[in-house]
Amino acid sequence: KECAKAFHAAGSKLVLCGRDGEKLQDLVQQLSTTTNHCQNTHKPHTVVFDLSDTKTVLNAAEDILKYLGHVDILINNAGISFRGTIVDTGLDVDKKVMETNYFGPIALTKALLPSMIKRRQGHIVAISSVQGKISIPFRSAYAASKHATQAFFDCLRAEVEQYDIEVTVVSPGYIQTNLSLNAVTADGSRYGVMDKNTAEGQTAAEVAQVVLSAVGQKKKEVLVAGLTPSLAVYLRNLFPRLFFTLMASRAKKERKAKDS
Repeated sequence: KECAKAFHAAGSKLVLCGRDGEKLQDLVQQLSTTTNHCQNTHKPHTVVFDLSDTKTVLNAAEDILKYLGHVDILINNAGISFRGTIVDTGLDVDKKVMETNYFGPIALTKALLPSMIKRRQGHIVAISSVQGKISIPFRSAYAASKHATQAFFDCLRAEVEQYDIEVTVVSPGYIQTNLSLNAVTADGSRYGVMDKNTAEGQTAAEVAQVVLSAVGQKKKEVLVAGLTPSLAVYLRNLFPRLFFTLMASRAKKERKAKDS
């Protein structure tokens, strides 16, 4: 929602995608009421589909191209989080998280990529996570999906440079969203808890402005996180043994807190 607001205010012609048509229309209404306060006179278009269903993604891409003709900027922003132990998590849960966080975005990217290559123009943004660079205990499915996302778009960046197409990976830390509330657990049920770190994270509006700026500056990668997670990324690369020790300690502490 906040990315839509930021890019709308900057003058973009938007196609808003999501599973809930009513919520998308509510957002269109919100954006329309702000039109008088900015230069944008484009009414956003909506395409309703479930990113976890790759078959519907292809149809959605056709609808988007039919409406716009081409896409200048694609922002892959959908995601679902996970909380649970590996030993208790069924493979179907891992697949569910991977379908939404990885296969869905790459399916949409692949569907729109040929038109960008043909025009030799375009910018693809992947909203990943700090957990695409480091893994923390009890987030296995989520971290795995974000590691895969990081790897895919790093490869894509190298392959499409010859076509003058930009690829940006944004890796935020904690953001004040409903991500933890809607996270799935080991048995596939809804987590339903607002984590303290999430509640105290950056606002979605702040991160949206970072995304807008990254696109404007054609940055290849942006880490949007506080001091501790940023240090953890460097620690993982430079002092892996220390990082592994700290993560094992964190796992023990979290398990003890849960058991008590």
